Amino acid sequence: MKKEEITELFNKFEEISSTIDDIECWSARDLYPILGYTQWRNFEKTIEKAKEACNNAGETIQYHFADVSKMIGLAKGAERQVDDILLTRYACYLVAQNGDSRKPEIAFAQTYFAIQTRRTELIEKRLAEIERVQARVKLQETEKLLSGVLYERGVDDKGFAIIRSKGDQALFHLSTLQLKRKLGVPEKRPVADFLPTISIKAKDFAAEMTSVNVQSKDLQGQNSIEQEHIDNNKAVREMLLSRGIVPENLPPAEDVKKVERRLKSDEKKAMKGKTTD
Repeated sequence: MKKEEITELFNKFEEISSTIDDIECWSARDLYPILGYTQWRNFEKTIEKAKEACNNAGETIQYHFADVSKMIGLAKGAERQVDDILLTRYACYLVAQNGDSRKPEIAFAQTYFAIQTRRTELIEKRLAEIERVQARVKLQETEKLLSGVLYERGVDDKGFAIIRSKGDQALFHLSTLQLKRKLGVPEKRPVADFLPTISIKAKDFAAEMTSVNVQSKDLQGQNSIEQEHIDNNKAVREMLLSRGIVPENLPPAEDVKKVERRLKSDEKKAMKGKTTD
């Protein structure tokens, strides 16, 4: 998400928050349109799932989901009373966890309600970490798919490793060993675990293109597929260079496994009703 989008959503969530009896809470009626829902009845289904998760965690549903009523405006200044639910921060987190994470509003809410210290820079940092972990998982899935496609065309595991290494050399203008030394990557760890998000996505894009072209061109054997993968990585490199990005000069990122463990630890705390600092 862009910084401007994060700031806008942050302000929206802040504006509708309230404190009742020293408890921070949000009106479900105010919350659902901000989370990208257009109909209240659809949001009610998500709330029911959140209540179930709350109960499974051993928390009191009534404490975190308080039934209240609310007056809403109608045409010509008229008003109507409707059912509403006051949600604690923990309840909001559970609602977000049970929403569609493909919606940027939901992805933002999952982090916003998990963090106690309400600062946009912390939320921005956590969202960036989530994006990097997701990009790494996506690359693993793409390479697994590519490996299967290549196996059907006469390329074994050793051949796939060579093809992948040649691709990295075309993308970074460094051998895998040279790149590991430059980034300080442990010998037995994949380079991608220490790459910044944009480099991970670059590798994924090149691998996606290779998978598509190998099948559409009906390429067979290691040599022709190897050249295809090299060409695709060169094309991605040229695109990055045209935008002023030199992939081999980007600084290494934190071990993605450590980031993933930290995010999972934060999620476990939030699921137990303990927001992180």
